[in-house]
Amino acid sequence: MTDQFATTDATPLAPIPNDITRVGLIAGWGRYPIRVANAIKASGREVVCLGVRDHADPELAKICDVFHWSGMGRFGWATNFFRRHEVEYATLAGKIHKIKLFDPAFIWKQIPDWYTIRFFADHFLTKRKDCKDDSLLTAVVRAFEVRGVHIVPGTDLVPELLVQRQLLTKRAPNHAQWQDVFFGWKLAREMGRLDVGQSVSVKNQATLAIEAIEGTDQAILRAGTLCRSKGFVVVKVAKPRQDMRFDVPTIGLQTLQTMAQAGAVVLAVEAKKTIFIDPEETIDFANKHNIAIVALIEEDVDAPETERAFLATLLERHAHGLAPTYRAQE
Repeated sequence: MTDQFATTDATPLAPIPNDITRVGLIAGWGRYPIRVANAIKASGREVVCLGVRDHADPELAKICDVFHWSGMGRFGWATNFFRRHEVEYATLAGKIHKIKLFDPAFIWKQIPDWYTIRFFADHFLTKRKDCKDDSLLTAVVRAFEVRGVHIVPGTDLVPELLVQRQLLTKRAPNHAQWQDVFFGWKLAREMGRLDVGQSVSVKNQATLAIEAIEGTDQAILRAGTLCRSKGFVVVKVAKPRQDMRFDVPTIGLQTLQTMAQAGAVVLAVEAKKTIFIDPEETIDFANKHNIAIVALIEEDVDAPETERAFLATLLERHAHGLAPTYRAQE
């Protein structure tokens, strides 16, 4: 007999069919859920939203057609909520602060329902499965799919938020900083393969901080504390086999504000796999604080010769005054 609560990889789906008039939204922290909700509304569809308590922006209640708060341990209730509102397709958007899972009072604050306990018992009770991000989020997707609610990538609804391969700021990294970008990229890629975190902070090809459960902003601040000379580089990339339905790397104004506070001077991200929130405002802030932002693809850092070719092309464009402008997904 097949175990319906097994958390094997869920099958990615095709885009939402055109005849679907209502889309569910499970909203976490940040502005990304607001952008997704507005995009769904702009497509002529209704938005039925579950806001994760202590995470989601209350502004969503004004945007969505149906809005309700939900705890992180109420997946049985959440799936029934979507079914009552005839939601067949939904998307996950926004950050969940995983550190809350390790609050001693977490289980009493969330009061998980029986459906949730059965899905996550092997992660938190029997410990037969790990609590890595992909493991838990795959279980979340499976919890909805078992009851007929298909999870689709939020980036399918707002593809324009995926940054493209380019230098985004007036200032380019210098030679030493490019070497840190290439070094940090390979390190971050390996951390992603291990499902540890998305970002690393480096200087002079030495590792200052590797993101773990604390998240990108806190990891950057930690690097700033450890590197009193400042001037370090932050690299943030997707996992080698990134599931675009969840945990997609995201940057925005707060990322740059944190970098300025900590003393970071370069941000390198992965093109086509990084969500860029409020890009114009963020790039303007970066330019005012002399921070460089660059979006690369895997091939740019695959080998020394490709790194040199990529660097030469960018520097040539920069030398000829070809100032970069933000270009969203085409």
